[in-house]
Amino acid sequence: MKPVNQKAWFLILPVLVCVAFSAILPLMTVVNYSVQDIISPERRVFVGTEWFAAVMRDQDLHEALWRQIVFSLAVLLLEIPLGIALALSMPAKGWQASITLVLVALSLLIPWNVVGTIWQIFGRADIGLLGAALQGMGIDYNYTGNARDAWLTVLVMDIWHWTPLVALLCYAGLRSIPDAYYQAAQIDGASKLAVFRFIQLPKLRGVLVIAVLLRFMDSFMIYTEPFVLTGGGPGNATTFLSQYLTQKAVGQFDLGPAAAFSLIYFLIILLLCFILYNWMQSVGTQAKEQEHG
Repeated sequence: MKPVNQKAWFLILPVLVCVAFSAILPLMTVVNYSVQDIISPERRVFVGTEWFAAVMRDQDLHEALWRQIVFSLAVLLLEIPLGIALALSMPAKGWQASITLVLVALSLLIPWNVVGTIWQIFGRADIGLLGAALQGMGIDYNYTGNARDAWLTVLVMDIWHWTPLVALLCYAGLRSIPDAYYQAAQIDGASKLAVFRFIQLPKLRGVLVIAVLLRFMDSFMIYTEPFVLTGGGPGNATTFLSQYLTQKAVGQFDLGPAAAFSLIYFLIILLLCFILYNWMQSVGTQAKEQEHG
């Protein structure tokens, strides 16, 4: 029997070390904090699942979770169709395609804190174009004092910032479709709607799974942009889960409850992504069975 060469494990050893220091060790530290009452650096008391029970009874957490779910669903329902539409309208070849790709990707190059600052200025009625325009049209717009305006401003800001990511992913998927499909559709006299429904959309299914998961995870962890724009206000209108966690850990320095909540936060994201991924995979499988049936 030929011996197996185990030297290949040395090639992935640096990756394992990096993952251990960047993910596993911090996670174990959080788990350790979540079951202790840290009275002082030298004094700690084991409390078991007490912090988890306390966090689950927190009404502010329930409101932040509901606010976060609504925001993430709104992001998906708006950014995915807009990204597909933008990708379909972009030129496929030539110098126009190169310029369009650069212009579309510009917002993705802006740091998150700068995005919040841009929209903070943009929405002001005294110096911002958006605020002044809405005030000029007689619309009472004030994202610092009105909860609805603040929530909508954060949503529009996220759409402006991240829809290009969905568009670029869909654009890459569209460019990977062989020309033979379009030629066959042209011979059959298929309309643009039929081409999109029966050729482009099925071929984009894999790309859309990636886009949905990326945007869902990122929107569920949003922090910097609304923190810079509104600081979580007015009131708690734009206080999402990540800001609530930061307030617990940094503002109130409740390390035990914050650690317990961060683990619950992690499990919520993992569970929702698992459900979303399996649902999209089942929809894709059913569509393929209908197509071949």
